[in-house]
Amino acid sequence: MLLFLIGALRAVIEMLGLSLLGLAAMALLAGERRQENMIYRLFELLTRAPRRLVVSLLPGRERPLLAGVLCFCALFAAWILLAAWRLKLA
Repeated sequence: MLLFLIGALRAVIEMLGLSLLGLAAMALLAGERRQENMIYRLFELLTRAPRRLVVSLLPGRERPLLAGVLCFCALFAAWILLAAWRLKLA
């Protein structure tokens, strides 16, 4: 059961990480009109909670690019740690 929960959590973290990458790609592609793009808004909705958590930990609150990069790094580190834990249990 624990292996399933670890796998499910890894899947959620992976989805959030890929959504952050998609958000960055759409920001580059759509430019100034990105708020009009439905896909960009979907990615923004999916990643809002982890980005807010990272922003609350940053000393300067007006750094969305840094918050996005740090959020992706934190998600990647959590994904790797969960993978190591799963291998240890299996």
